[in-house]
Amino acid sequence: MSSRRLPMLAKSAPAPFSGSDWLFEIKWDGVRAIAAVDDTLSLRSRNDTELAGRFPELAELLRLAPGTVLDGEIVVMNGGKPDMQALLPRLQAGMPGTGTVPVTYIVFDILERDGKDLTGLPLTERREQLEAAVREGPHVVLSVPIREQGEDYYRAAVAQGLEGIMAKRKDSRYEPGLRSGSWLKIKAQQSCDCVIAGYTPGQGGRGPAFGALLLGLYELGHLVPAGKVGTGFSDRLLADLMERFAPLVTAVPQLAGIRGTVIWLEPVLVCEVAYQEVTRDRKLRIPRFLRLRTDKPAAACTTDQLAEVHPRPAAQAGARPAGGGHGARVKPELRNYHEKRNFMVTTEPAGAPDMSGNSFVIQEHHSHKLHYDLRLERDGVLKSWAVPKGVPEAAGEKHLAVAVEDHPLEYGTFEGEIPKGEYGAGTVTIWDSGTYETKHWDPEKIEVTLHGRRLHGQYVLVKFKRAGKNEWLVFRAGA
Repeated sequence: MSSRRLPMLAKSAPAPFSGSDWLFEIKWDGVRAIAAVDDTLSLRSRNDTELAGRFPELAELLRLAPGTVLDGEIVVMNGGKPDMQALLPRLQAGMPGTGTVPVTYIVFDILERDGKDLTGLPLTERREQLEAAVREGPHVVLSVPIREQGEDYYRAAVAQGLEGIMAKRKDSRYEPGLRSGSWLKIKAQQSCDCVIAGYTPGQGGRGPAFGALLLGLYELGHLVPAGKVGTGFSDRLLADLMERFAPLVTAVPQLAGIRGTVIWLEPVLVCEVAYQEVTRDRKLRIPRFLRLRTDKPAAACTTDQLAEVHPRPAAQAGARPAGGGHGARVKPELRNYHEKRNFMVTTEPAGAPDMSGNSFVIQEHHSHKLHYDLRLERDGVLKSWAVPKGVPEAAGEKHLAVAVEDHPLEYGTFEGEIPKGEYGAGTVTIWDSGTYETKHWDPEKIEVTLHGRRLHGQYVLVKFKRAGKNEWLVFRAGA
């Protein structure tokens, strides 16, 4: 039996689809691992780390799947969904044992059985071999694909709060180490695994840490810029990352064409970054840090992860310079927003070129009173409401929502401290974010379907005329 296998990789698809030539499975949010089950058990991560000692409960594979090499995902299930944050402590070196959070190994492919290599077989035949060779147990389950109905399956998965689905051609061979178009990942929130190539120095409240991470992806063996990310960090995470960065600092620039002050790092750390889309110059638009990927080698972070780029009409692109102050033209919809802020003091975004999309964000704002800000992307800005009691999660419950000035798109990823004396002074964090679909939108009533990490379903905003011109009511429709 081979002691080392590389997992087959998937490309990104820009949207869900259906097709008679495809099988569809849940995309599990965990740690990919190849299990080699012989006289002993080996569980190797994508960066070739041995994990068997950290998950002793998975030793049941020795009796459930003898003589096999399997591909699957190690997850912690919480409320019917994978919980990556609960899994992370189990991954740390020196943390073996079942502890209080057991894991499940979800098996979706078989590479070898009784010494016979199966990778040349089509997926449908490998599925037959998998079901014949592996029995399920308390910590081992088989992934169950569905046929053809990818769009319905995707909607059902997202409605359950899952990350997305995988699409696999029925006739696909298993191609170790290759990112093949025969396997596609379709995610509710697009993300990309990037190399951390350096960081910019922090300012203000971020002074002891960094301002943003510089991201890179490999293309034809060379590390190329993929943008930078400055949101999604807790204070604890900032401190942890700075500790990890300290021994990696180098004087050698890792990316070409980068201006300004940069602290460069040896390109060995990998992080997962969420993004809304890919720009024309192949940078991540509206990125947000999700997590470190200690299970993935930097060399695997390549540009072919990116979903297909869909260029915008020329009339929408580059409408005005980025920024918004010091001579740059201010979009009329953002004039009120700009008049309330001093961008020499606050780190809030000033605004970038016109773009149109369908993102939403709910920000928790600890100002003089705690409230939540609901923002829907429309016509190149974020239409915004302050919701004192938060967006309702129960059907029929109505909360007051006060319309405020439009915000720039970049505010959708803003987290940080607005300085004292400035408008809205206090701490802003992201409570939920995602995409939405518009069912109806007019000056009196808005109906949308949210697809967020916390909120899923139909929501309605209606003018509350008796209360005032800026007052609305927001509620969840249906069950």
